[in-house]
Amino acid sequence: MAIAYELRGSTALIRFDRPAKLNALTLSMYSDLGEAFKKAGADPAVRVIVLTGAGERAFCVGADLTESIPALARNEIDISAWDDAHLKHVDIDKPIIAAVNGLCMGGGFEIMLATDIRLAVPHAQFSLPEVSLGIVPAGGTLARLSRQIGQAHAMELLLTAGRFSSEQLLRMGVLNQVVAPDELLPSALALAERIAQLSPTAIAVTKRAVRELGELPLGEAFRREAVLGQQAFTSDDAKRGLAAFARGERMDYRS
Repeated sequence: MAIAYELRGSTALIRFDRPAKLNALTLSMYSDLGEAFKKAGADPAVRVIVLTGAGERAFCVGADLTESIPALARNEIDISAWDDAHLKHVDIDKPIIAAVNGLCMGGGFEIMLATDIRLAVPHAQFSLPEVSLGIVPAGGTLARLSRQIGQAHAMELLLTAGRFSSEQLLRMGVLNQVVAPDELLPSALALAERIAQLSPTAIAVTKRAVRELGELPLGEAFRREAVLGQQAFTSDDAKRGLAAFARGERMDYRS
């Protein structure tokens, strides 16, 4: 399969695995990626998901221009068929870390935007080339990007079809870290390991809150925040964590 899935302890490692084609997404890869995300989301043994690409050249250059894009252009499929892969209408309350190992373009860029924390190598290149092809990045990006980084940077990325460096995207706020190639996957897995030790209940509530509160009026957001906060404060995880704190210990929620 061109979407690889493996468990590394409590981390699900998902990999675009078509390096000879720069990890371009075929129709079956879109389906398999959506299934991989849902599999990790439903597995109680998985605390964190890491997404990366096979090889050294590309994370993912988006939809295969010889298969997937022509199928859309001929109206043979609806773009909503790719919603699971783009994590649209799919609520996974586990952190997803992107480890961008090379070219990240089109649909690959869009899928990266669906992740929570993003690391990239210095030589990675990023682009949303859709407008140069007469199409648009409708895999969540038209809704997500300006909400994540603000309109000015978002419009530059969306309207110019240009290539951008890791350092540029770090300054724009798209990326969290730029790390050396030999440190990329170890850094992503170490970050996943750190998060895996924390309360899965608190992590899930936090992701749910960020997802739900951003578009609510402030007063309504405060009321919903209180409801979600109460769920966390009264959870078994909170009882265990506060008891460990009282003993002067740090709680590892995997035990």
